[in-house]
Amino acid sequence: MGGISELFHTLFEWVQSLGVIGIMLGLMIEVIPSEIVLAYGGFLVAEKQISFVGAVIFGTIGGTLAQIFVYWIGRYGGRPFLEKYGKYIHITNKHLDVSETWFNRYGTGMIFFARFVPVIRHAISIPAGISKMPLGKFTLLTTLAVIPWSILFVYLGMKLGAQWEQIDDIAAPYVQPAILVAIAMAVIYLIIKYLRSRGKTM
Repeated sequence: MGGISELFHTLFEWVQSLGVIGIMLGLMIEVIPSEIVLAYGGFLVAEKQISFVGAVIFGTIGGTLAQIFVYWIGRYGGRPFLEKYGKYIHITNKHLDVSETWFNRYGTGMIFFARFVPVIRHAISIPAGISKMPLGKFTLLTTLAVIPWSILFVYLGMKLGAQWEQIDDIAAPYVQPAILVAIAMAVIYLIIKYLRSRGKTM
């Protein structure tokens, strides 16, 4: 990951001082990528400052709330708002284009699978908000996807310990299979959806 800026160090000190609440807030404000915050949480677990279960629970809460916030932006601000201000939450026009294509083509079920795919992982919440997808369904699918993501990066950060800053390099062998599994599950989902639609028209 290279050197971390002084600002990041200050934010991590703030996270450390607040414990699991700091992890939750660090994920909610989206200043630092979620995998880095979670890995730092794993480091705190290794240092016995917080528990593994606590880090995962509050990591899941923070990650889910962050996406609900993006969902609300999409619902009430729309794409023009995101095109202007999305850069502040790490969302570009490319992210918007790809996520909208996925969501419009494959439906609400993509909210779960897209969480494991780079580029659209965060931005998929925007078309969900724009289309006014039911918040309860959105929250459920998002939470189910955030849980394994939180477990993975807290675990890796715990194993890395003081070397948690190397999370980008260490996580790659784990994230790539997760992406493949998510894509395979998405294909199965689409096949089932297609067969059901054919059954209704017959």
